[in-house]
Amino acid sequence: MRAVLSRLGFYLIAAWAALTLNFLIPRLMPGDPTTIMAGRLSASASPEAIAALNEAFGKTDAPLHAQYLDYLGNVLTGDLGRSISQYPARVGDVIATGLVWTLGLGGVALVLSFAIGTTLGALAAWRRSGWLDAVLPPVLALSGAFPYFWLAMLGLHLFGFTLGWAPLRHAYCSHLEPTWSLRFALDVVQHAALPALTIIIATVGGWLLGMRNAMLGVLGTEQITLARAKGLSSRRILWAYAARNAILPNLTSFGMAVGFVLGGSLLTEIVFSYPGTGYLLIQAVRTQDYPLMQGLFLTITLAVLAANFLVDLATLALDPRTRPHA
Repeated sequence: MRAVLSRLGFYLIAAWAALTLNFLIPRLMPGDPTTIMAGRLSASASPEAIAALNEAFGKTDAPLHAQYLDYLGNVLTGDLGRSISQYPARVGDVIATGLVWTLGLGGVALVLSFAIGTTLGALAAWRRSGWLDAVLPPVLALSGAFPYFWLAMLGLHLFGFTLGWAPLRHAYCSHLEPTWSLRFALDVVQHAALPALTIIIATVGGWLLGMRNAMLGVLGTEQITLARAKGLSSRRILWAYAARNAILPNLTSFGMAVGFVLGGSLLTEIVFSYPGTGYLLIQAVRTQDYPLMQGLFLTITLAVLAANFLVDLATLALDPRTRPHA
C-alpha cells in the first residue's frame, strides 16, 4: 500500500505540473482566441461581439492567480472551453468524439500489436535457433523500419485504389447514421481494418524484439534452472516463470505507447481521414484553434500519466522485487 501511495503522489504532482504548463503556455503565446474568432466573423466586429467572445472563451482581466484558480476549477468539472474551429461546440465534447474513434482504432491496434509481438517474442526465445527465431525477428524488424504513414499510404494505394478491397476514407460510410446496429458496426470494422493493420505491422516488431531479448536473459537465470530441476512442465516454466519476468520492460513501454495511441497515430489518421484525436490535432493547428489544441495536449498528457500509473501497479503485482521492504 505504501508503494502504491508513493507512486500515486508522484503522478499527482506530475499531473499538476502538466495542468500548470497547459495554463501558462497559451497565455505566453502571441494572439488569443477572441482576436482570431473576431477576425473570422467580421473585419470590424462590434465591441458587444468582442465582449461576448471574451466571455465565451473565458478571457478576463482578472489577476493571473485568479485565472489559474478558475482554470483548475473548470478542468476539474470537465470544462475545457469552446472550440474556435467548431464554435460554439465545447472542447470536451469535440475531444470526446475523436477519442472514441482513436481508442477504437489505435487502442485495439496497440493491444493486438503488444499481445502478438510479446507472445511471438517469448516463443522465439524459448525455441532459440528454430525457424520462428530465424525468420520473424529480421522480417518484423524490417517492417518496423518503415514509417507507419508510409505503410498507410502504400496500403491505401494497393488495397483501396488498386484492388478496391478497403474503404478509402473516414470511419464509416457517409450514407450511414451512427447507430447501435450490426450493419453500422461491421462498416466501422471494415473502415478500421486497414489503418489498424498498418499500425500493427509497423509496431509488432519492436514488441517481439524487446520480449525476445528480455527472455534470453531470464532463461539463463538460476530461477529457470531450479524450475526445470523440480520437473515443472515446459509450458509452466515458459509462461509462469520466464515470460512473467521478461514482460516487465515491454509492460513499461506499453504505458508510454499510450501517448502514441492518443496522439492518434497522427499521420495514419490523416492518410485515411480518420476522425480521431490525431486528425483533430492537425485540424486545430491549421485553424489556430488554441482551446482545442490545449485540451488535446492535456488529454494526451493525463492519459499517459494514468497509463503509466497502471503499469506501475501491474509491475508491483508481477515483480516482488519492486516492492519496498517492510
